Amino acid sequence: MSYSKEIYKEICLVFARLGLFAFGGPAAHIAMMEDELVTKRKWLTKADFMDLLGFTNLIPGPNSTELAIALGYKRRGKIGLFLAGICFILPAMTIVLLLAMFYKQYGEVPLIEAIFAGIKPVILAVIIQALFRLGQTTIQDVRSLLLFLAAWLLSLFGIGEITVLLLAGLAMLLMQQLSKWRTRHLAVEPMSLTLVFLTFLKIGSVLYGSGYVLLAFLQAEFIERYAALTSTQLLDAVAIGQFTPGPVFTTATFVGYLIQGVPGALLATVGIFLPSFLLILLLHPLFNKLRASKIFAGILDGITVASLALMASVSWQLGLATFVSWVSVILFGISLIALTRFKLNSSYLIIMGGCIGWLLTV
Repeated sequence: MSYSKEIYKEICLVFARLGLFAFGGPAAHIAMMEDELVTKRKWLTKADFMDLLGFTNLIPGPNSTELAIALGYKRRGKIGLFLAGICFILPAMTIVLLLAMFYKQYGEVPLIEAIFAGIKPVILAVIIQALFRLGQTTIQDVRSLLLFLAAWLLSLFGIGEITVLLLAGLAMLLMQQLSKWRTRHLAVEPMSLTLVFLTFLKIGSVLYGSGYVLLAFLQAEFIERYAALTSTQLLDAVAIGQFTPGPVFTTATFVGYLIQGVPGALLATVGIFLPSFLLILLLHPLFNKLRASKIFAGILDGITVASLALMASVSWQLGLATFVSWVSVILFGISLIALTRFKLNSSYLIIMGGCIGWLLTV
């Protein structure tokens, strides 16, 4: 019993810290989870980590949050599932709620962008490090390398994530079968609390993809359908979700607060994340059984390669947005060396990057 309590405590501390320092979007979150749980704590192997990543890419909802939930499940069952997910979401939700209060009171967003300008090079270094490590496990032959390059190029040309994942899965299955048949938007009329909850529940149940896809869903629901937000408010909400640590879907917390205050923020957050908990809870046991199937295993192998390619695509796009000054290039170089050679904790580097970004604006 004491041993179980220690494991539960470890799960809470690990995912709370990740939720507090995981800036940069899903690719960065995934990279930090890999560094913490695979490389440092040895909770699971790289292959198992990539399997879970492939699995969470197949279901709707916020991928990195679902990965955190799945990792908690793998570590300590159903209790671990809820502890990991809640602890990963809570720090981000709290920060976004405080910023929403400030925004509604003063009508502006703090100097988050300046701070984030210092953080982005660090995040890029974290992602690049994870890509190399995971690539050693995922890309082991010419076939998987070619599939990785094809998926990366498709992503760069704007092909949807799910399409890339499924095409890669089917392509890998086909290649394997051919070889041996062997082994992926103020309110005009405020929405009611119930409607806020149900709207976000719907979004969380059907949304695939990035923050840009989330923006489209929020515009359709809260501007076009219910006229509950202005376009400026919606863009600010998405910006807050992108620039704060933890899940990008905490944009829901900001939107919920603008519409119905703190109760709206809490219900919006629960609504958008609840499907992720339920999907992992219900589908993870089935996933374990399907992994033993040679057909499903082949598809999953292709999906894991495509998942890595999507991370590489995000890295490329983040790099184009990051290297805007000599300071960002130096920060990236220092961070990459500190991570790979000196094994420095990425959280310290993120704090350093944020402080430098802030200092450059004062």
